[in-house]
Amino acid sequence: MAKILGIDLGTTNSVVAVYDGGEPKILSPSPNRRTTPSIVAFCDDGSRLIGDPARNQQVTNPESTVYSIKRFVGRRQNEVSSEEKLVPYTVVGKPSEYVRVSIGHKKYTPQEISAMILRELKEIAEEQLGETCDRAIITVPAYFNDAQRQATQDAAEIAGFKVERTINEPTAAALAYGVERRGDRNIVIFDFGGGTFDLSAMRIGSGTFEVLAVHGNTHLGGDDFDQRIIDIVAEDFLRKHCIDVRKDPMALQRLKQEAQKAKAELSDRIETDIMVPFICMDASGPKHLEYSLNRARFEAICDDLFDELRRACRTLLTEAGLQTAQIADVVMVGGSTRIPKVQQITREVFQTAELDKSINPDEAVALGAAILGGVIQGDLHNVHLMDVTSHGFGVEEAGGKMLTLMPKNTPIPTTVKKVFSTPKNYQSSVPIIVLEGEAEQATDNRPLGVFRLTGIRRAPRGVPRIEVEFKIDPNGILNVSATDQQTGRSQKITVTGACGLDEAEMKRMKQENKQKAEQAEQRTITGERRIHAEGVLTDMNSWLQYHKQFIPPKSVDRLEAVLGKLELKIKKGDTRGIRAAMKKLDELSAPYRQAG
Repeated sequence: MAKILGIDLGTTNSVVAVYDGGEPKILSPSPNRRTTPSIVAFCDDGSRLIGDPARNQQVTNPESTVYSIKRFVGRRQNEVSSEEKLVPYTVVGKPSEYVRVSIGHKKYTPQEISAMILRELKEIAEEQLGETCDRAIITVPAYFNDAQRQATQDAAEIAGFKVERTINEPTAAALAYGVERRGDRNIVIFDFGGGTFDLSAMRIGSGTFEVLAVHGNTHLGGDDFDQRIIDIVAEDFLRKHCIDVRKDPMALQRLKQEAQKAKAELSDRIETDIMVPFICMDASGPKHLEYSLNRARFEAICDDLFDELRRACRTLLTEAGLQTAQIADVVMVGGSTRIPKVQQITREVFQTAELDKSINPDEAVALGAAILGGVIQGDLHNVHLMDVTSHGFGVEEAGGKMLTLMPKNTPIPTTVKKVFSTPKNYQSSVPIIVLEGEAEQATDNRPLGVFRLTGIRRAPRGVPRIEVEFKIDPNGILNVSATDQQTGRSQKITVTGACGLDEAEMKRMKQENKQKAEQAEQRTITGERRIHAEGVLTDMNSWLQYHKQFIPPKSVDRLEAVLGKLELKIKKGDTRGIRAAMKKLDELSAPYRQAG
């Protein structure tokens, strides 16, 4: 049976791993790199670049290079006002519509772009393992809502995966941290990446991983800290030169790269210099950007972001019902946990002198997902996961209030039933409005879906008995059904179309993704054939020069003519011509090569 991949589809970088030989292993895209940048670039010739090649053209092609797509997946336009300010590409959609990314004359869903990254990870794994890899464990932020979870699962299916499980990223990190450890303990997973912030309080021991509570912010990540640096530097340049470099996509991308570099350097230094030569030009000539940033200034301009981290940590403790003295370890996961102030806040809130950094913050989530893959493969035993819902679920009741049927942090999988009646006399149908959130007013929560139970026996209000059942599976996917207890009439919905894709779109995207992958493979084959032909041309030229004295002049002329033709076909990229010339070359040279 094929191996199950563990995949961390990250905002900044993505990682793929597998459980093999009794341990989880990272499958590296190259000898010098263990992660793949979550970047897709669209080229003028219709081809796509993914990972490092895409990142290399961010500056020269910023409006057609998509990064941080995870911050848009499963979200409507009115939910991404802060996110779309952080990227140079165009995000489109009406306020209530799920967003799409506009590149040239085509619009892509975040699921499609995520699928391109996942397909790249699939190919990396297949190349290294030497087998087809179409089963995967996909990780998602613990604080992702239902639409974001389903959108991520859709992306994996578009990429050609059968999703065995989706698992919360902190839970996966806990597996990487504690699957070999002995003894019961309470831990906190502090997962802070490029685009999302997750917290999970867990009780682990004897192979059991029980989530007590989750909290976080899917609108907060390292990208937001980068933007604060960009803004302060750009404002300083604007004051000096009356030019706003943020309005020039290419200049902005260069500044963004330097801001990311400065943020990283301030983790080890007190001060750093941001320098972007020739960032723009005016009538007086080229302009160079220079700015000195120290750690104190960086922390000051990000003070409200740090406060959000602090509040979230305190909320987690309250919801988990834990005192700081009851927490054995705080495990740091995600690249943004390298920021010194983040570590300081974590130590202060959880009152611990040391933070656990025993696992690689960039790889922990993928390794944990691979461990779960090992469990499902049957290679690892006595590991049990007990996760919780990240948000509350309920229905809208009369008066516009939300009736919570499943509170936040309810253990899953779970089923909850509730009997309702009609609010008006002689109703024959009732709309069921499914909501997600914790607010008291229905309008302050996120609508997941609406369906109407019809065929109810006409009776005075309050007489009909309608049972609504909420069921959440281990992946966190919500299913809802309603039944008229007297007539037995029922209707079910799986609140999984809530991310904006219908069955026809899914089918189209799967087919397009497959075709693009085949075209990319063909380009690779063509490139390899060209390299092979160039080698043959060099070798045959050398061979002919050495053996010319032993070959009849007419045969030499024919061989030189074919070598000339081969060189021309290589320059033109004529695959068929290359193949024909090499075949002719082989026929003409064979008698003399065989002769020695």
